[in-house]
Amino acid sequence: MSDPFRVVVLVSGEGTTLQSLIDTVHDPSGPIRITRVVSSRDGAGGLRRAEAAGIPTSVVAQADHPTREDRDTALADLVAAESPGLVVLAGWMSILTGRFLDRFPDRVINLHPSMLPAFPGMHAIEEALAWGVRWTGVTVHYAEEQVDAGPPILQEPILVLYGDTAATLRERIREAEHRLVPEAVRLLAGGRVRRDAVDRRRVEIT
Repeated sequence: MSDPFRVVVLVSGEGTTLQSLIDTVHDPSGPIRITRVVSSRDGAGGLRRAEAAGIPTSVVAQADHPTREDRDTALADLVAAESPGLVVLAGWMSILTGRFLDRFPDRVINLHPSMLPAFPGMHAIEEALAWGVRWTGVTVHYAEEQVDAGPPILQEPILVLYGDTAATLRERIREAEHRLVPEAVRLLAGGRVRRDAVDRRRVEIT
């Protein structure tokens, strides 16, 4: 039997996307295994979800480190000990520096509630509504130091309905996130995603 594809998930909040991964791709004795969940804060719901699934957890909080770079060095050391094939940012609400990202080239993915490059940043859903766009969506992309700047791996459009609020639109976006992130993990685990070595904006899925 071949070694499992090892995944580390970073969370900050309730961990609903983590739960979608636990429910769909995580198998302690199967081909894809979440080996650790790391939170940026104590008390995050994602930690409880991981513990309920028997997945080891850790907390690496900014308050425990003098600088973001120091935090990211400690985080990278912790994650590297898991020998991950992939790191998934599933609601990790903090910018990661090169101290972390450079340790895992092309192995860190993030999700964002818009069709990037539209509406990057923290308020994508509210901005989509304010602009009156007909469509928004979800993007799973490679993480880079610049916020929401890495090239997309998967995207799914979401129709914005007349009368939508941030809450109603967020709910439909969350449903798409829970489909797209597990699918991206499956594709990456299967070696079906390739980022071009020269044109780094180009991603091939086979």
